[in-house]
Amino acid sequence: MLNNLRIAVSSKSGCGNSTVSGMLSRKLGLKLINYTFHDLSEEKKMDFEELCLLAENDDKYDLFVDKRQLDLAASGKCIIASRLAIWLLKNADLKVYLKASPQARAGRIAGREGLSVDEALAAMAERDTRDHQRYLRLYGIDIDKYDFVDVVVDTEKGDQFYVVDQIIKKIKNI
Repeated sequence: MLNNLRIAVSSKSGCGNSTVSGMLSRKLGLKLINYTFHDLSEEKKMDFEELCLLAENDDKYDLFVDKRQLDLAASGKCIIASRLAIWLLKNADLKVYLKASPQARAGRIAGREGLSVDEALAAMAERDTRDHQRYLRLYGIDIDKYDFVDVVVDTEKGDQFYVVDQIIKKIKNI
């Protein structure tokens, strides 16, 4: 049944992963696991960008966050939302990738973080490059290759309700 699913949702920043996963969690009554570098930076009382830069040179941060996510997901039915969820949660019943253009992503990031679109675009591009290189090095994962997922949703085609509905439609076909 729907409430016994293990769903993995991944995307790059600014695609609506946290919003959509939270809505999906509430709608399906599944535990949401969305432990990220933002959470770790708050726990350690560190600046988020500083933590991201440290993670480039010290694998322990990525390894800790990824292990924490998987440990939290081990209990079963849940939605796990992270950059690497679709790669790391190998036994997910449904793997979802959310996508959007760099311009759309930057617009969303600018809005939530109080930046100009140009500032957000530059910071996002830099972070995407760092993440890509790090995940290739750590896990051999190319985050630009997600053709194995069950559903790809273009988040520019509609709002968060549209995106959730697209995922629900796919769930009903499982």
